[in-house]
Amino acid sequence: MQDTKTKVALIYDFDETLSTQYMQDFSLIPQFGMEPDEFWKKANKWSRENDADQVTGSMYYFMKTAKELGIPLTRENFAKCGKSVKYFPGVLEWFERINRFGASLDLDIEHYIISSGYEEIMAGTKVRKYFKDVFACSYAFGEDGTPVWPARVINYSIKTQYLSKINKGLGKNDDVAVNEFTPDEDRPIPFKRMIYFGDGLTDIPSMKLTKERGGNAIAVYNHSEASKQKALRLLVDNRVNFALHADYRENKEIDRVVKTILDRIATERDLDVLKAREEKKKQLLKQFDYKKKQS
Repeated sequence: MQDTKTKVALIYDFDETLSTQYMQDFSLIPQFGMEPDEFWKKANKWSRENDADQVTGSMYYFMKTAKELGIPLTRENFAKCGKSVKYFPGVLEWFERINRFGASLDLDIEHYIISSGYEEIMAGTKVRKYFKDVFACSYAFGEDGTPVWPARVINYSIKTQYLSKINKGLGKNDDVAVNEFTPDEDRPIPFKRMIYFGDGLTDIPSMKLTKERGGNAIAVYNHSEASKQKALRLLVDNRVNFALHADYRENKEIDRVVKTILDRIATERDLDVLKAREEKKKQLLKQFDYKKKQS
């Protein structure tokens, strides 16, 4: 019913939302000769002792540990680590299937990542090609090709800023424009056409914002009872619309729920078009009646 397709944003956390573990756990931390739990415990302890933001502190601790062990954290090394990431069932087929379903409804599905994981690791993953943009932590690199400073840090509160950038159609470096006033009708993807996927506490502000502004937030959980209870608590506390098992295969809960949401978005869009047509008809009739009275 429209000349151009309606844009819809599917926005994902990455670690334990699409991937089964933190992206650093699969092969980056093992390069240090450590188990993931051991590394994160040390990194978080360093952050606490130095009053550092936990995400920023862990980025530094990766640099520190790699330097001490003589392991070069080059972009190539990071990207190689991305190749070993393991995903929840159905993730690798999910994007193309949902894109096709959206296209059948004249919806243009755009996928985004907002994650505290590393953009450099994401670059090497099998799923990177499906995302319009990735908003994740990133390093600045020195002349020797290794990190010298965190160039971008994404923590739980900053995540909401990137929701606003998607809402306004901005890139990751448009930090001034994101705070400028933009009329709702000029925003390419309103919140009501957003679906946010997350798994835990760091996603709560983004989930809550998406839900409160008319979009849908989905808390996913893995096979463990603790993960399930965490997601259900978000549902009980009205932080999310759905708490679903992290299984992205066709006809599983996530697939059915998302397709139903997309169907509703398309129906509401078509209804708006019909209402606008009737409003135009009403205005024309009013003008006709006015001219008739004047004659």
